[in-house]
Amino acid sequence: MRVGAPPQRDAPVPAGGLRDLSPAYFGLVMATGIVSLAADMLGWPALARALLALNTVQYVLLWGLFLLRAWRHPRRFFGDMVDHATGMGYFTVVAGTGIVASQYIVLLDNVSVGFALWSLAALLWLALTYTIFTAFTIRRTKPALDRGISGAWLLAVVSTQALAVSSALLAARIGQPLRLELNLLALSMWLWGGMLYIWMMALIFYRYLFFRFAPGDLAPPYWINMGAMAISTLAGSLLIQNAPHAPFLTALLPFLKGFTVFYWAAGTWWIPMLVLLGVWRYGVRRFPLAYDPLYWGAVFPLGMYAACTWQMDRAMEVGFLHTLPRLFFAVALVAWLLAFVGMLRSALRHLRAL
Repeated sequence: MRVGAPPQRDAPVPAGGLRDLSPAYFGLVMATGIVSLAADMLGWPALARALLALNTVQYVLLWGLFLLRAWRHPRRFFGDMVDHATGMGYFTVVAGTGIVASQYIVLLDNVSVGFALWSLAALLWLALTYTIFTAFTIRRTKPALDRGISGAWLLAVVSTQALAVSSALLAARIGQPLRLELNLLALSMWLWGGMLYIWMMALIFYRYLFFRFAPGDLAPPYWINMGAMAISTLAGSLLIQNAPHAPFLTALLPFLKGFTVFYWAAGTWWIPMLVLLGVWRYGVRRFPLAYDPLYWGAVFPLGMYAACTWQMDRAMEVGFLHTLPRLFFAVALVAWLLAFVGMLRSALRHLRAL
């Protein structure tokens, strides 16, 4: 995604072919996966499993397209990876893999497949984190802040917290010798994700307030400002629930609870702000509303807020937040349906043009 540029109206294989496939297209997997998990939490098991089946197909298809793009257009594929405007989109592969792992663990109780996907997500996280951030650091020419950073940068946070979530879910379902180790890894990833959010959010907020902001700059991934905090809340809630089986988590319970509420409150603060900016973009400035693969980056935070609020209410025994998850699940499901229909229509238009 290039800040300030109009959105790309892509089909799954866009008009430019594989060469121009969005690096952030695994946002489709992230959005479908979290809506599926939220459906299961809120008592819709059939819908949750149907979305899991669909997400498995989407996940395999996107891996095929990405690998084919890397083989046929390696210069563009790896060039996008080390570009400030597009590189962070590759973290959707990590987050999507972690979310699918969580689906298999929670919905099917399939720890073997969940562990295999978790292992792949961990390897991808290591490879992409140190490749992308090293490349950004050492490259000679770098964009100005207002052209190089966007909400998509927080996908690095989301991918880190997706590993924290899947690690915590695995730890709750297996015994020693890995239970304590996975809980420690989940805790570490949770803390690393918080560290990254503080660093990046300071720059994004600075860009918000002190640089010109055009409607085209407010791309859908800015919703990840909230989504990164929501998935951090989910990871913290799972760590609190795992505390009885990990003494070091028990010792940290006040810290875990305090920061989990902090993350949830920070994510909640963003919602009215993002709604107002959306009204300004589409209502006041009349920015065209058409399908864009980046819109999956707006669906995911809505589903994640429903899931994290439900889990926090359960972990903290708050007892009065049950309405919010249901409201945001309904909004997320409608948003998912609209984006999915838009994707299918865009794909059909592309096929007719062939």
